[in-house]
Amino acid sequence: MIDGVKTKKLVMHPDERGRLMELFRFDDDMFQKFGQVYMTTVYSGVVKAWHHHKIQTDHFACVRGMIKLVLYDQRESSSTNGELLEFFIGDHNHTLVSIPPGVLHGFKGISDEEAIVINVPTEAYNPAVPDEYRKEANDPSIPYDWTRKDG
Repeated sequence: MIDGVKTKKLVMHPDERGRLMELFRFDDDMFQKFGQVYMTTVYSGVVKAWHHHKIQTDHFACVRGMIKLVLYDQRESSSTNGELLEFFIGDHNHTLVSIPPGVLHGFKGISDEEAIVINVPTEAYNPAVPDEYRKEANDPSIPYDWTRKDG
């Protein structure tokens, strides 16, 4: 596990009316503070990567479809510097992933349908001074290949 990354298994509560799943609570051990909640989507086979934050912690959950969420620890002072971590989250593995500042992350849609991702970051987005730092999906400084691994 990359230093500072936390996960929470999410529990689905179905009944004859439908389903309920709590994503994130103020009394969860990974909760720090509230910035905002947003939804983003990704089409099958599309990669949205890489980016990191200097201040913000992200909390990702995929609520429809499936994504491959990949983290890369680029923090020079981290005990897990250089480590990669993959999570397959969504319909078949309901999980909340907490991503600390400095850890590069991105995701790929791996279900047939569009995947829906919810993020609850600790900071509200500030368009005048965005806390968002990007790299290309195939940046050679990151030892990761987004292609599917058949075998």
